[in-house]
Amino acid sequence: MSSQPFPSLASVGLDGLLVRFADHLSEPANRAALAFRAALERANIPQIEETSTSLVSTYVRFDPLHLPLERLEAQIKALLAGQDWYAAELPSGRRLIEIPTVYGTDLAPQLAEAARLAGMSEAEAITSLSSARTRVTTIGFAPGQPYLGTLPEPWDIPRQTGLTPKVPVGALVVAIRQFVLFSVSTPTGWRHIGQTAAQLFQPDAAEPFLLRPGDEVVFPAVPRDAFEALQADPMGGIRMRPL
Repeated sequence: MSSQPFPSLASVGLDGLLVRFADHLSEPANRAALAFRAALERANIPQIEETSTSLVSTYVRFDPLHLPLERLEAQIKALLAGQDWYAAELPSGRRLIEIPTVYGTDLAPQLAEAARLAGMSEAEAITSLSSARTRVTTIGFAPGQPYLGTLPEPWDIPRQTGLTPKVPVGALVVAIRQFVLFSVSTPTGWRHIGQTAAQLFQPDAAEPFLLRPGDEVVFPAVPRDAFEALQADPMGGIRMRPL
């Protein structure tokens, strides 16, 4: 491990350890982060109090009074050495989720701009985006809000230099070969290309977050006149099945 830049370990404050698998997003690095977190949870080390993942890292929060950092690092390194995490199986319990989406129209006014940047017509863009099967790479920014990728290479388009003042809950936005599906209404520098009726954060539910890292998601296109019916459905028309 010492001759390779990744995986790498870095302490975070007094009770955190970050295991990084890359310095930029890629499918193997995200796979490694998800698989390694699942392996840590299976290991059931009592002094590990919490784990989570970002795009390419696994975060570990531990009890430093009962588990010195040096001992935790040794345990983490031994687990890392046990297999090729970049080719590991993804965790069990993942789901394939279909979230009906209105592309363009008055609901998602930046589709034409995004399509032009990707070198496509609006119709070609809808076909490309609605057929893409993406993975929830991480949850972040707001409660239950997923980042999803990786989109085909033409969608390696930049974020805006300015901000859109506000997009609504359920907005599907795109940039840098990723989707973000908004769980809150907020300003954004991502281009708003689709609108869903998904309620991603339900604080009173047994599982407050609709999506989990590792889930795979498709955003099939539906017509504008279907949107009110989707809004009336508590699930927003979403269908899911185990993978």
